[in-house]
This record gives sequence, C-alpha cells and structure tokens, in this order.
Amino acid sequence: MQWSKQGRILEPSSSSLWYVSHAALPFVDPIEANSWRLYFSGRDSDNRSHTGVATIEVAQGTVAVSHVDTRPVLSPGRLGSFDDSGAMGCWLVSANGRKYLYYIGWNRGVTVPFRNAVGLAVSDDDGRSFVRCSEGPILDRSAYDPFSTGSVCVLVENDTWRMWYLSCVEWVVEDGRPKHRYHIKYAESSDGVRWHRTGLVAIDFRSHDEYAISRPSVLKDGRVYRMWYSYRGDAYRIGYAESDDGFRWRRDDEHAGIEPGPDAWDSQMIAYPFVFDAGDYRYMLYNGNDYGRTGIGFATLDGQP
Repeated sequence: MQWSKQGRILEPSSSSLWYVSHAALPFVDPIEANSWRLYFSGRDSDNRSHTGVATIEVAQGTVAVSHVDTRPVLSPGRLGSFDDSGAMGCWLVSANGRKYLYYIGWNRGVTVPFRNAVGLAVSDDDGRSFVRCSEGPILDRSAYDPFSTGSVCVLVENDTWRMWYLSCVEWVVEDGRPKHRYHIKYAESSDGVRWHRTGLVAIDFRSHDEYAISRPSVLKDGRVYRMWYSYRGDAYRIGYAESDDGFRWRRDDEHAGIEPGPDAWDSQMIAYPFVFDAGDYRYMLYNGNDYGRTGIGFATLDGQP
C-alpha cells in the first residue's frame, strides 16, 4: 500500500472568527454527485475549538474546496459543561434518518492541562445544523477509562454500533510537566448513544517511548477491517492495522504508505487520517505540522484508475 500526496486543500483563516488557527480532524459526508461536506475543527482567538463545515468537490482523484461556511455547526458548551473549552467533531454516522455527530468535548484542567470526553449532537435536516443530545458526554471517564476519552470512529453493522475510541490510561510527569498516555479501545451500542465498554484494547503501545495513539479511521473491505490512526513518539505519524473481526488487530505501521514532507506544511508531522472511498478512488485526508495548525491535505491510494 502506497499513498500519493496531492497537496493541501484548506488552511486556517485569520479573517474568520471561529477558525483563526487550526483546521484539524477532517472527515466527510456525501451530499450529492461529486459534492461532499468536509467537517473540521478550528480554534478561535481564545483557543477554544469549534466544528465547522466546508463544501468540497471530489472527482477522479481530485479534491477541491468550493465553499467554507461562515458559522460553525458546533461550538463550545455552556460554562462548566464538559465541552466549555471546545467541541471538536471527529466522526459522522447516517442512520435512522438522522446524522449523528460524535465530537470531543474538552475542559481546561488544573492538575493536568486538559480533560476530554465524547459528546453527541444530531441533525434532522441532513447535516445543515446539529443539536446536542445532552449537555453531558455520552462517553466519559469510567472504570475502564479512568482518565479521559477522545476521538472515535463508529460503524453500524447488523444493528450493532461499533466504536473504536481513544482512551487515556495515565498521566506521567516528565521534565516537570504532566504528559498523557493514550491508546485505542473498543465499545459497542444498540442505539449509538448508550455504550457498553469492557476495556478491550484495539491498538496498544508498541514501546514505552510511544505515548499517544489516536484518531482511528476504520473501513471494512470484504472480510478485512482496515484501520488508519495517528501514533506518536517524538512526533505524530500515520499508522495502519488490519483485523478479521474488528476486535483483534495486527499493527503494520511500516506499510502505512505515507510519510512527512516534502512540502513544508507537513514536513515535521502527519496526523489525524480519515480514509474514504469516492467513485473508483480511495482518499486520505490528514493534517500536517502542529496538530492541524497548517491545515488539511489529501492523498490518493496508488494503483487506482
């Protein structure tokens, strides 16, 4: 497997109020023909995260942004809520005539820099607007996830909602500062709202130097589940794993087929992949340096028409 980078398609806009910096965690939803909605997370001047939408045209191995909405579809919650510092969309599911937008809500911390949990907003107008299911999270700290939860991927198979999600396992102090450690776990649901967790680890650390595994993106090809994700030691890279059942995964990061550079915007880091199919092509959206500060790029899988 090898990906060919095709360039950057979206950068933060200093003229916008809600994404002065960053365009992170991209994911898409089809509208019609070659038009798709591109969801991404931007930060305002107070460093709070909002989820916004752009329209992209996807055809024959190309991706181009045609419009960016002036207002976000999801902004930080009320003071004191789990998402009062940011609401970062990470996955969308279309089911039961609705759109389910899963997002990372976060607060600024005291003993640690931040605390994350997973929220849910739904749309009954085909994704043009979203309303929170509740002011509280649907996936918070628990006996299985005692520190925090984060970015998710959700697939619906035979009436079972399957989730792969970030789970923080500890904070450690290095050089006088707290440092998080998180990997990817698995959960199931019958309705996409109430989730059953057992602590099953999908993608685990390979060494002590690896401390952050995040942003799973899962596709099912026939009988094979394929997952792309971010993993980090010194800097984020994009990893890859396969599974026969979605529970037990075989990591094969060396064959992920995509590396940083050569362009300056992604020369140091590549992160937060989202993989999708359109027509005869398979695409990957991803972020470059500094966790999305330099914007969103895309790549196409080699060996396609």
